Amino acid sequence: MTASATPPPGSVAGHVQASAGTLAEPQVQAMFDRIAGVYDRMNAVMTAGLHHQWRRRAADLAGLTAGGRALDVATGTGDLAFELARRVAPGGTVVGADFSEQMLELAQAKATRTAGGSGSGTPAGVELRFEAANALALPYRDGEFDAATVGFGARNFADLEQGLSEMVRVVRPGGRVVVLEITTPLRPPLSTFLELWFDRIVPALGRLAGDADAYSYLPNSVRRFPAPDALASVMWGCGLRGVRYILTAGGIIAMHVGEVPV
Repeated sequence: MTASATPPPGSVAGHVQASAGTLAEPQVQAMFDRIAGVYDRMNAVMTAGLHHQWRRRAADLAGLTAGGRALDVATGTGDLAFELARRVAPGGTVVGADFSEQMLELAQAKATRTAGGSGSGTPAGVELRFEAANALALPYRDGEFDAATVGFGARNFADLEQGLSEMVRVVRPGGRVVVLEITTPLRPPLSTFLELWFDRIVPALGRLAGDADAYSYLPNSVRRFPAPDALASVMWGCGLRGVRYILTAGGIIAMHVGEVPV
């Protein structure tokens, strides 16, 4: 019999790690597989539907044009990938990559239901693929894409610098890397509101959704993620230049963008 160094998701150790906002990679993968079925509904409730607007702005920052190629890392159920697809139409290619098979199945189902339509799915003339991939070792060629994005997924990277460096590697010189993430405002009243939201309301929603640990992990993973200035420095250290960021939603949402040097 062999012993695993990674506690199972339902164990006491796993619960403690979730509460601290840190989980080993296999646990994060298992967590997203578990919550895949309620993920879109919980996003809509927790953001009052504004997450679609934030993804649209992040897709704009990618600087894509018709016929372009884009990668969305930690794509989840594909919402940011669909936004990117609209910006490379017609003739472009978008790949949505994630390590959660359950999330990918839901993303592919969305794409199949809306292929070629004018709604919130895959526009006509775009190749949109959803593929299993580890953000820390992306299975793509150097410079394969015009842009790479990650929306609400960078704080789940087991190694932030490695994940961002991989995104930089697969983007061509002159292309862009975009990070959309929740951040923690430092001043009231929003800091007070966010503390109440994360400490009381989000865990309660998680219990209603049937996965209290997952929605305890969420707020604590936000707290341990680098502040906007610090994240900009990390992106610079990973090789990006012209790094800048936009704060929106009163400072709760940060959108960072940087360019791969020519």
